[in-house]
Amino acid sequence: MPLNVLRISSLLVISLLVACSDNSPVESNLPPANASVAADSVAGTASAVNKILPNPIYQHQLANGLNVVTVPFESPGTVAFYTVVRVGARDEVEEGVTGFAHFFEHMMFRGTDRYPTEAYADALKSVGASANANTSNDRTVYHMTGNVERLDLMFELESDRMMNLNYSEHDFRTEAGAVKGEYTKNFASPYQQLDEMMRDTAFDEHTYKHTTMGFFDDIVDMPNQYEYSLQFFNRFYRPEYASLVVVGDVTPEQVNDLAETYYGDWERGSYISNVPVEPAQTETRRVHLSNGGIPPHISLNYKGPAFNDSEIDMPALDVLSQILFANTSPLYRKLVLEEQKVRFVGGGAGDSRDPSLFSIDASLIDKADMQYVKDEIVKAIDAVRTDGVDLATLSNVKSNLKYGFAMSIDNPAAIANSLAHYIMLTGEPESINRLYAQYDKVTVDDLKNVVAKYFVESGLTIATISEDDASGVL
Repeated sequence: MPLNVLRISSLLVISLLVACSDNSPVESNLPPANASVAADSVAGTASAVNKILPNPIYQHQLANGLNVVTVPFESPGTVAFYTVVRVGARDEVEEGVTGFAHFFEHMMFRGTDRYPTEAYADALKSVGASANANTSNDRTVYHMTGNVERLDLMFELESDRMMNLNYSEHDFRTEAGAVKGEYTKNFASPYQQLDEMMRDTAFDEHTYKHTTMGFFDDIVDMPNQYEYSLQFFNRFYRPEYASLVVVGDVTPEQVNDLAETYYGDWERGSYISNVPVEPAQTETRRVHLSNGGIPPHISLNYKGPAFNDSEIDMPALDVLSQILFANTSPLYRKLVLEEQKVRFVGGGAGDSRDPSLFSIDASLIDKADMQYVKDEIVKAIDAVRTDGVDLATLSNVKSNLKYGFAMSIDNPAAIANSLAHYIMLTGEPESINRLYAQYDKVTVDDLKNVVAKYFVESGLTIATISEDDASGVL
């Protein structure tokens, strides 16, 4: 994972065990429409002191609302071209039609009148480009890496399908069947089943209640939703929902001119998702999967915050997760190495646009130790609440989080992918620098405060797997 690999949500832990789906706008501080390249350049060349990404980030917005982000990076001959569409499972607010954000990850490769599927593939080969896409709760990303000398063709290909995707009802039904097959394959994993059950239990109203794949009944019915699919595309595949991220041997003037040429006629839409607010949880919730074919498993899922690059909570939780659950932590040494009661233990808060979960997962050797393992995890958390942490440990963890990430963004695709992540969250690429500047500010008191704020029994959903029925576990 090219982002901060040390952040681990429950789904990310599960992805270590099973293959996850990856086949195939909140207000932002953007410059005003028609901002000049000169104005963009002033922002882009601001001091790089304390910035996790030392390269300047140039940002420009077209009159139709399309956000264009350019990062010049010395990579002779190559360029990464990412399109971030800020629509994901979060935006699937209507009953009976979940899974469509992920569906369009597939459908967008079906072609247009100008570039049908085979012609699109041939064009990619002609520029030595590779292309793919992936979907999450909060966005869909389309990405390609290719020859910078053919950047104009890359713009043409991507703008054409964003503006002119065309598919028949037969094509739609075929792809809907493929999505059902992918769901069935993923759902064969007990860990995937548990994650779906946990989400459905942890959330009452918010659309994080369902996974990116959607509810199974909706996927079964998807072949009957051709007309709705056209409506979904018309709503979200609009310039105000999209950002282009171009990283490589380019200039902002070059990228902005191409964006104006190929995307300037893209018509702005008017649809805004009305995502329901999740009510406060008032008591511990539990969900259990009876399955004796895999090792016993426990997942503790606490309600956590939304991403915010100007507040300390998320950086403090990132630091806390490393202090508590890294393979150098006292808890890991005790449970995994010394007592050998668990195969692994890990945890963290996944970044999200709305409040989500801080998840802790452990795979056990013996189901009889489930209560003991839970108690040891809670004890480690409570120790931070009462005693804080060692200052040297805190300093080392903050340094590792920052500079481990800095070392990973060393090529155009890694930089573009990382910027896409923060654009997903805020619409603003500079969020990457603002967030990582916060790590230096995390104190022992901040760690105590986030423990007191988020690690409460009333906000906990416990998910377990064992051969017992629900009455035989926690």
